Amino acid sequence: MSISPPTLHMLCGKIAAGKSTLAKQLASENSTVLIAEDKWLHALFADDMRSASDYVRCASKLRSLMGPHVSSLLNAGVSVVLDFPANTIETRSWMRSIIEASGASHRLHVLCAADDLCLQRLHERNARGDHPFAATEEQFRRFSRHFAAPSPEEEFNLVMHDDPK
Repeated sequence: MSISPPTLHMLCGKIAAGKSTLAKQLASENSTVLIAEDKWLHALFADDMRSASDYVRCASKLRSLMGPHVSSLLNAGVSVVLDFPANTIETRSWMRSIIEASGASHRLHVLCAADDLCLQRLHERNARGDHPFAATEEQFRRFSRHFAAPSPEEEFNLVMHDDPK
């Protein structure tokens, strides 16, 4: 019986593209833990996050703590689903540093959902009230302007997830 090496799963996709849903599915594998940015940000910084710049500041603090922690988990033989948006070159660079520090296998899951589908899902999610943050359509558009799809030069092992029909 072979044991697969620990893998870092990363997720790239706009708000409400289905990243957290996929993350939960990936985390159902044996010896795999899920680390979700939204849950940690809400628990640690909910009262401090009122703007996009607040999010950037708080997310940066969280990444500085989580990088070494995720590397330790991978080095201990545990796979990690990192439910942090790998939507910018800067964030993916941070994720790359985890891969390099741990030597772990990796997969960057790219969710290709159209904006209208993401907005529909966002409105439904907000109506359910089951997400730590209720992003507005304006916030969706503002964050989407910073979205940068991964390029071949970044040398990630990509797993493409097409827009559901």
